[in-house]
Amino acid sequence: MQNWDQNRSPLSVSEAAPRKLIGMLTPSSNTVLEPYTARMMEPLFPAVTAHFARFRVTQIALDEAANGQFAQAPIMAAAELLADAKCDVIAWNGTSASWLGFDSDERLCEAITEKTGTRATSAILSLNALLANLQVKRLGLVTPYTMDVQQRIIENYAGIGIEVCAEAHSGLSDNFSFANVEEEAIERMCENVAAAKPDAIAVVCTNMRGPLVAAALERRLGIPVLDSVAFTLWGCLAAMNVDATPLQEFGSIFALPNSERRHV
Repeated sequence: MQNWDQNRSPLSVSEAAPRKLIGMLTPSSNTVLEPYTARMMEPLFPAVTAHFARFRVTQIALDEAANGQFAQAPIMAAAELLADAKCDVIAWNGTSASWLGFDSDERLCEAITEKTGTRATSAILSLNALLANLQVKRLGLVTPYTMDVQQRIIENYAGIGIEVCAEAHSGLSDNFSFANVEEEAIERMCENVAAAKPDAIAVVCTNMRGPLVAAALERRLGIPVLDSVAFTLWGCLAAMNVDATPLQEFGSIFALPNSERRHV
């Protein structure tokens, strides 16, 4: 609860400590990442806040039209709007690099920083930093995607020495529909891939409702469960060197000591 007196604003932000502002680039049809990010960030409010800009993404597939949604021009236009808010970091809060190739996010983040002067990161760059931190070699993969997209993700992780030893997917391509996969279904998919005893499970999609069930799944399965909305936020906090431990109720990643929060 905020501390108030009769004549002043909330007392929880020190005048000596400026606010930290996170900018997030959001797929236009995503209905999960904004409210779930805000929910997770409540322990940091109002010292750290997230701000969002959208660009059009409606379909996830491997065809030219679907992949064309991730062209740099519209993403850069949205990033420039976030730069107007003087954000400390700008994150592409989507997982397209998992099937398009990790270098696509590296190029995007370099372009954002060059254009705006603001440090940039992404969901997948944050995930890959976590996989390195946790020394993950065998990964369980959970997504809402179709099998061909899933297979491309598996191949890309094999290319950096990470075996996807078990996978589960919903077979969907309409981006809006991903948010309709219920939390109980996500839990079942994680339980199914856990049978292969992976080093970690990744829920890859920022429009999937995994953030609020990840911690309970970790405790039940005894395996780190890395949710996309959560690890994007983790990456942003790491980039700003903000203590993430107030958020550890949402997963073990937020309890990592600063010395282990290497970030690309």
